[in-house]
Order: sequence, then structure tokens, then C-alpha cells
Amino acid sequence: MTPGLRYGRALPVLLSALLAGTACGPVAERKPQDLRVGYDSLDGSLTVWPPRGDLSGDAAATSAVTAAVRGWRSPADDRAHLPSSGILFSGRVDGAPVALVAADVPGESASWLLQLTREGDRYEVTRATEYTDPGYLVYSDVLPVQTAGGRRYLVSARVQTLLGPRDRTLTIADGLSAPVDVPSCAAVTVTATLRTTESLPRGRAADRLLDLGTGTVDPRYPLVRDESGTGRRALTGLDTCVLAGDQGPFGSIPRRIGDRDAPRSVPTSWPMAKLTVRSLGEVALGGGKAAELQQLSWDTDAGAMTAVIYRPADGSAPVVSPADRATPLQAYQLPVPGEPVAVLTWRPTRDSSLSVPPGTPMLVERPGLAVIPTPSRSQTYSLANSDKTHYRSISPR
Repeated sequence: MTPGLRYGRALPVLLSALLAGTACGPVAERKPQDLRVGYDSLDGSLTVWPPRGDLSGDAAATSAVTAAVRGWRSPADDRAHLPSSGILFSGRVDGAPVALVAADVPGESASWLLQLTREGDRYEVTRATEYTDPGYLVYSDVLPVQTAGGRRYLVSARVQTLLGPRDRTLTIADGLSAPVDVPSCAAVTVTATLRTTESLPRGRAADRLLDLGTGTVDPRYPLVRDESGTGRRALTGLDTCVLAGDQGPFGSIPRRIGDRDAPRSVPTSWPMAKLTVRSLGEVALGGGKAAELQQLSWDTDAGAMTAVIYRPADGSAPVVSPADRATPLQAYQLPVPGEPVAVLTWRPTRDSSLSVPPGTPMLVERPGLAVIPTPSRSQTYSLANSDKTHYRSISPR
């Protein structure tokens, strides 16, 4: 296995090998009938997702859930492949029947978490979130559930304990946690302790995730891997609903399917892991107010993304830019109130040199950073190194 594979991708490789050795797996051929209850992925002899919920043995409930999933379509109009999907939970939550299904959607090479509720004798899909990490949803150990009583988490059989916000131990019953006080538009940490298994011979003391808040709208998956804790620090004091907006870092690059934007799909800029932040130094913009300028970085299923954050020292609300794909010369438009600016960043070297159009006023100019007024027409900037010149253009929004 290649060194440095992050946990979210390395574990499916380990489990796939284990599944192959036991001659069962998530894509084994099955008759087109009702969904399986539980999932047949194994970690050694441990069933990772056994049947959960007081209705998991109810054949009528299983058939009704299957019918609803069979009729569901993704935003790209793809359907779930029932033989490689499964009901992870089927039972009463706060007195109402709820089902959670890991849906495999081969047309998109995607995994979806479907949450269903019962209306009369029928179930319907009331929430559908696309798992942002390439690989099966069933290789995760903590899955988000939204109920009338608040956020809950469904955990795999590998989870020994689960800590919610403020490191409070959560009660788990039949795989489902008690309600958790997760804010709508702020990130909180959820930490699982994983037991010793064949794929984890030493267990895992702190499997950290960030919950981006209950305001995260479908189909955006709200949990982000945060193994080192850098994401929690990076998002401190930030409004995740703003971050997720069409002009915010996490929501600003739409997904394209074919030659068209797919606004109902998860944005290409949606985070899945490795949120970090670094300081670009102090700047004075918007009437001379001091602020710290930061660069936010994160991984998506389309590669690394970045954005800039302007944090005023007087405690005013931070200002964020749209996302930019990670390139040698980064370009951002930052809507600072009263003084919208363009920000250029790069990793300075001895031979790197930034060129801007003649007459461009420089509000900030230092190695690796240039801040200029937002141009009134499209402008191109270049960064020359010893071996290559990189070009970026900025147009008025």
C-alpha cells in the first residue's frame, strides 16, 4: 500500500481484501428483490454493519423501504443498484419509523445515505446526501442522521465510544446515538474510538470528524474527516452556512455533468478532508481596519481547493472568498465591505516574480502576497519562475 494514503481511502483497500478472502462483498450478485438488512462487509470476523433497529426483522417494513429506494433518483437521474445497497437501520426513532439506507449509485460511482420516514403504509426518502469520499459509504464508521429531536449518529460495530461536541460521551443504543446539540451554522467535532479489528490491529483512539452543522442542505454530506484537528482550528468562528453558500469557499464551484453545470448536485468544491489554514499576515483594508488574512485549504474528490479569509481584529464577521483550485498562482476575489479586492498568493522562491498590468495599484505587496482593488475589467497576472510562467485572470463578478 502506498505510504501516506489517508485513512478514508486506505481502509476500503484493507476491507476489500478481507471481503475477497471471505468470498462476500458489497457487489456480490444477488437476486433483484428486497434490500438486504444490514450489510455483508466484514472486518475479519466482525460484521461491520449488522441489522439495527426494532423493525429490522419486519418483512413488510423492508419491502416498503425497498420500494421507496427503487423509486428514488439522484439529482443526475441515476438510480440505486439494490443488490449492492443495504438498510443499515430500520426502527422507531422518537416514536416514528425511520430507515437509513446505504445506496450504491453506479452511474455516478457514488454512495448515498438515504433517510426514509413512513407515511401510512409507505416509506419515502426525506433526506439524501452524497458521500463525498470516493469509496463505499459502508466503510465509514459514523454516519449523520437528522431527526426532529436533533442530530444523531449511526455508528458501525467497530465504534467503541463516541464523543460529541465538548468531548461529551454519547449514549449509543442499537447503533444510534442519543440526540446531539449540533448548531445550524457552526462546525463541531465528533470523535470515535475504534476497537481492535483485523484491519485495525491497534484500534484507533481518536477518529475525528467535523460536523459542519445541521444547516447543511442535501445533497451535501455534513461530515468532514479531521484526523489532526486542524479543521476544527481552521473553522473556529466561521459561519458554515456562509462557507457553503454559492459564493462561499465550499459551494462556489458547481459540479459539471457532461457539458452542463449541475446545481442540484454536490459542488465540486465541497470538502471531504484535510482542512487547514495558514496566516498570510496582517492587512489593513476597508477604511484602514486591521485584519488577519488567512488561506484556507481542503481536499475534495476533485483535488485540493483553497480560499482566503479576512478576519477583522475588531471582532466583525469574517469575510471569505469563493474557492480556487490549488495552482502555483492563486487568485481570489474578496468582497471586503466598502473595498472589494483581489488577492494573489504564491509560494515565493528566489527566482519567482509577479507581474501585474501597468498602472495597477498595489494595496499590499510582499513576498507571496499581493492585494489589489477588484479590477473593473478582466485582467491577467503572471508568476514567473526559473522554469515556467503561470498566468491567472480575474474578471469582475
